[in-house]
Amino acid sequence: MKIVKLNSSQFDKFAASHKYRSFYQTSMYASVIVKFGYHAQYLGVVNKENKLIGATLIIYKDVFMGNKMAYAPRGILFNYDEPEDVKELAVRLKRTLGKQGFMLLRIDPYIPLTVRDSDGNIMNFNNKGNSIVDSLIKSGFSYRGKTLFFETEKPRWEALVILQRDIREIFAKLDKRTRNKIRRATNSGLIVEKDNHQNVNALFNFVGRKDHKPLAYYKEFCNKFEDAVEVYYAKLNTEAFLINSRRSYEKEVDYNNTLAEKIQSMRIDDRERENYLNKKMESDKLITSYKASLLSATELLKSNPDGLIIAGAMVIKYDNAAYLLTEGMDEQYSYLNPTALIKWQLINDYNTQGLKYLNLDGIVGDFENKSEFSGVNESKLGFNATVTEYIGEFDIVLNSFAYNLYKKTNKNK
Repeated sequence: MKIVKLNSSQFDKFAASHKYRSFYQTSMYASVIVKFGYHAQYLGVVNKENKLIGATLIIYKDVFMGNKMAYAPRGILFNYDEPEDVKELAVRLKRTLGKQGFMLLRIDPYIPLTVRDSDGNIMNFNNKGNSIVDSLIKSGFSYRGKTLFFETEKPRWEALVILQRDIREIFAKLDKRTRNKIRRATNSGLIVEKDNHQNVNALFNFVGRKDHKPLAYYKEFCNKFEDAVEVYYAKLNTEAFLINSRRSYEKEVDYNNTLAEKIQSMRIDDRERENYLNKKMESDKLITSYKASLLSATELLKSNPDGLIIAGAMVIKYDNAAYLLTEGMDEQYSYLNPTALIKWQLINDYNTQGLKYLNLDGIVGDFENKSEFSGVNESKLGFNATVTEYIGEFDIVLNSFAYNLYKKTNKNK
């Protein structure tokens, strides 16, 4: 076995048919990332017969006295089933990359460990997953752990909506809260549309601060992946929003008046009266909320008569599936649930197109305890998502002296 350099065409040809392929392991992604301070190279793994048996995109930066840190996004495309092959791969990587001035290589192979339902119950598992983890550790890779939360680079847990089914069946199996969010969003006057011009300026307003990426990154992604990238927006029809707000306010006022009449009735006992009184107190709060919403809707129609974009998402179609790259919204309109409606539109569109699944991107692996990421899980698992758990991140030190010196002088990094 030896490590060789590949050109982009050789790499793409090998990667396109590998079982662990990902759009992150493509020359298109490399051409995006090199625009933002990274370098890239393609490496191949050949056996004794000079047959290509592995390949990877390596992206890297010079970080310390001419030494470099490398990352293989979504791991090296390689058969990890044989421990001796993994061990030899590690030796060859250390020898080849070490000579090039690399201190460390990080990988996160796109190898599933378990498949779970939306409650976190294991439905299927990779019977070779744990042995692959053991092989990597014994070969010199340090395991960054089976974290339940987000990894350093790419998510270890992803939520997928299985498509190619009747859309009514898909909707019926959504979580009740998710179905209600979709209905409320629609009834509020929200519509979701695909931007055929791939205009990401509005999207950047919703996701730039969250993703820590410049506007140019999203534009470059569209340029390099071309028609594979799709941009969606949720737009509020401000006239419909005003009509709906007025209807909700008037309906609650009528209900509140009915409750007031029942409280005054002489035909009910004290227990019933107390029950109606509690309901009226809740209704009073809703009236205050609906009144504020009505005033806001009135002003919104005046300032935005043609409607208002309040949320957006960016998706890439790859290998007969769709992947949610990023999503965001104007937080002051979060109560209208625009991102839930966007996801539902994506499901409709990609189901019609015959794609296998929609990958909703990362979640956390804690299905039981409340955390700061519980909202992320709810927003995705509520779509009756199937969860894939991957094996996680691994580091291999390529130059111990340089890396230890780097750690001592950069303790805060």
